Amino acid sequence: METLSLMWQQIRGMQWSDYLDIILVAFLIYKLLPLFRSTGTMRIAWVVGVIIVVASITDLLELHTLSYLFSQVLAVGLLALVVLFQPELRRMIDHLTNMKLKNLLGSEKPQQEMVTVIAQTVHACEVMSRQRIGALIVFARDNRLDEYFKTGTMIEGRVSEQLIRNVFFPKAALHDGAMIIRDGLVTAAGCVLPLSESDRLSLDLGTRHRAAVGMSEVSDAVVVVVSEETGVISVAVGGVLKRQLAPQTLEKLLRNELCPEDENHQDTLTEKAIQLYQKLQKKDKGGKINEK
Repeated sequence: METLSLMWQQIRGMQWSDYLDIILVAFLIYKLLPLFRSTGTMRIAWVVGVIIVVASITDLLELHTLSYLFSQVLAVGLLALVVLFQPELRRMIDHLTNMKLKNLLGSEKPQQEMVTVIAQTVHACEVMSRQRIGALIVFARDNRLDEYFKTGTMIEGRVSEQLIRNVFFPKAALHDGAMIIRDGLVTAAGCVLPLSESDRLSLDLGTRHRAAVGMSEVSDAVVVVVSEETGVISVAVGGVLKRQLAPQTLEKLLRNELCPEDENHQDTLTEKAIQLYQKLQKKDKGGKINEK
């Protein structure tokens, strides 16, 4: 009770600038967290974190020689990171520069529209799986993937089962490349994707699957693959390949990854915050009555 009273007093003593400061910091952290989905970005964060922790420990234990060495490492650390992790840093910058303002402010495609896009994609994948037709479909999210459009052909067409199947028909001109879906449209097809160099992938995986994993490693995209040899449907997210997916499982996975949270969820969070505020007010008033 006393702790809550002290907390409430501190909250009442805060100025409007303090609230604005907290909101902006929380907003930036929330928007920058997706950057660390990439394996390369995690490597940068891991290296920086280890250097800072070890430097702090050596300084605390008064290990002067090691402390001096790590101080020199930190002095040139920025330059070293730029040299060692140049590809990863470039992707991070591309991610930020390609992010639309409406996405930064939290405005996304209506959920119902994305549900329709997902349904059409699942139906197409189900048919192509039965017919053993290979496919590689990329769903762009915050990372706009503009650099990959120039490797293929721009389409800007509405997503439909027929369009997807026509693009990946074995004798079609664009069937060997990847299709990129962005903002609810088939933006480009016949695109070339980066191949994963991970040694953890199964040796029986072909170029399509390695391209799917590679794209999911360097971006936040969700990539769907249909195997030409076996008809197996797979999805790559964050460098992880999920295989042997049934159409129902594929639809559920895509909805979880691509559909924005509905407004009801945000309203619930707001209501909870208001309820907490009202409880604190009641407890504060109750404390004053008890003092009397």
